[in-house]
Amino acid sequence: MMQVDGVRRTFSRHAQNTDINVIEGVMGLFDGMDSTEIASSAHVAKSLGVPVILVVNVHGMSRSAAALVKGFSEFDKDVNIAGVILNRVGSPRHAQMIKDCIPDIPVVGTLPRNQDISVPSRHLGLYMAHEQDFDTSKLADFIEQNIDLDAIISIAESAPDIGPAEEVNLPEPDVKIGVALDSAFCFYYQEMFDSFREAGAEIVPFSPIEGEVPEVDGMYFGGGYPELYLKELEGSRTTKVLKNLSADGMPIYGECGGLQYLSRSYEVDGTTYRTADLFPAETVMTKKLQALGYTEGVAKGDFIKGTIRGHEFHYSVTNCAGDARLAYEMKRGKGIRDGKDGITEHNSLASYTHAHPASFPVKSFVDKCREYKRH
Repeated sequence: MMQVDGVRRTFSRHAQNTDINVIEGVMGLFDGMDSTEIASSAHVAKSLGVPVILVVNVHGMSRSAAALVKGFSEFDKDVNIAGVILNRVGSPRHAQMIKDCIPDIPVVGTLPRNQDISVPSRHLGLYMAHEQDFDTSKLADFIEQNIDLDAIISIAESAPDIGPAEEVNLPEPDVKIGVALDSAFCFYYQEMFDSFREAGAEIVPFSPIEGEVPEVDGMYFGGGYPELYLKELEGSRTTKVLKNLSADGMPIYGECGGLQYLSRSYEVDGTTYRTADLFPAETVMTKKLQALGYTEGVAKGDFIKGTIRGHEFHYSVTNCAGDARLAYEMKRGKGIRDGKDGITEHNSLASYTHAHPASFPVKSFVDKCREYKRH
């Protein structure tokens, strides 16, 4: 979504004035777009020149773990696998047996199986941090007892200097954008917020679950878990006023969970809940994964134009009325229907695509909010 230069800029910006930076990998190390390395964790590591700590689930294996590590370390010599953590180890003897089989790469940690600190998953990934009261002291003790943190810090220090970050001078904000931010809407890129601020907007967080309606000039509804809070959202004051705000011309943008919420209704397990009704569409939650992967579409809307790159991940379908206007012609990804995404009405637009500011026209959206403020 960001291209290599974008990854470097982001890392450089957030790495300043820190002692250590952790890049979380996704899926397998070499899993990228289709059968390529593009956008894989390995691609990110090579783009930044950083070392990799390989975490291996060794449950039910011994010497085979060494074969796995050897295969990963030799698959692409340009990826520097500098250490290994063995996860779900059965016993100290089990750990030592595997360590004895891996002579070439240091094993910097062995994590025994421990159900007390496991993080459960569900249809869109792990449970969110705010949903469980994790004992962080207990987690820290577990890591300190089983991970050689000094070895990991030493490996981190071998990374090259990424260079100075670009200076960003934030303008004085002259427009306010409300961002739905609660347990129902919690999937956002920090860089989208940063880009809004760089375009002169003030971010005003609010909770649709609590029925909050901020005094703002535009709204942004990100992804999340609206399906878990539909009873609260159906009775929310926020839900009841959004249609009129949209009809009045307020720019409103939604992604995935935002799309579902801004539709007429949302059906889950046979029960239909009334939602914000900004668009002529109904959403139905499904048991089966509907789409997962990177997206690319060409937007032809009034203020969202050009190539939009993003990501989609959903267990729902959104059925639009025949006369619904869809703004994105998809070059990659599923979208809403018929190779299209981005349903639009008035100055409101919502899509299954989670967009990134590297391609999303943030300035155009903020300018539209300014127009609305003046009207």
